[in-house]
Amino acid sequence: MEQNIIEEQGFKYVEEGEGEVLMLLHGLFGALSNFYDILETFKDTHKVVIPILPLYDLPIDETTVLGFVQYVEKFVAHKGYDKVIVLGNSLGGHIALIYALQNIDKIKGVVLTGSSGLFESAMGDSYPKRGDYDYIKQKAELTFYNPEHASKELVDELFDIVNDRNKVIRVLATAKSAIRQNLGEELHNITAPTLLIWGNNDTITPPFVGEEFHKLIPHSRLVFIDKCGHAPMMEQPELFNQHLREFLEEIQ
Repeated sequence: MEQNIIEEQGFKYVEEGEGEVLMLLHGLFGALSNFYDILETFKDTHKVVIPILPLYDLPIDETTVLGFVQYVEKFVAHKGYDKVIVLGNSLGGHIALIYALQNIDKIKGVVLTGSSGLFESAMGDSYPKRGDYDYIKQKAELTFYNPEHASKELVDELFDIVNDRNKVIRVLATAKSAIRQNLGEELHNITAPTLLIWGNNDTITPPFVGEEFHKLIPHSRLVFIDKCGHAPMMEQPELFNQHLREFLEEIQ
């Protein structure tokens, strides 16, 4: 995904289009490429913004879900956005939820796909062994219903992460904080319209997690996409964007 990454005041982000702000938050192993189809589809109707989360750059004691929420809050304040529609995948969904809870007056809508915050099975019962490329490849493939979506570029990036001690420490710190930051008791306070788009074949945040979010978030709608894993916007972009477009039109 070749995009113009803007760097200013300590922030890195992509911003394209005009109109209401649609802010996309990536996951722990996410990248700009995850949101390529959303950006290309909605930049004609919205200001699509992708802040690059400082997953490996914050002090270790700030490398937490709440630390990333604070980063997003500072970013939104820096940009002077009024109300935003926030969309998050995986860890990005978790960040989006806490941001929405802490900034009720700044949120117009929430979209979650494969979000953490209630339950997730990230890497199984152990962190991948350093140097074991085939194991990393298998784990990457589990993200998707169709393993072919685990491209060599994606596997190489994941392999580099788990072989970098600094990044491993921060990934583990973030994952542990996500488990501690369970939102089950707070989700009833989400007041914005919320769309839940879930892969029917998600093994990381399985379908029952989407159903639980739907039960706990008052103004929410849940849609499932068949033959789809943990990243519906990558694996089934046309269906994902169709559901997203309908939601955006409803909350105009």
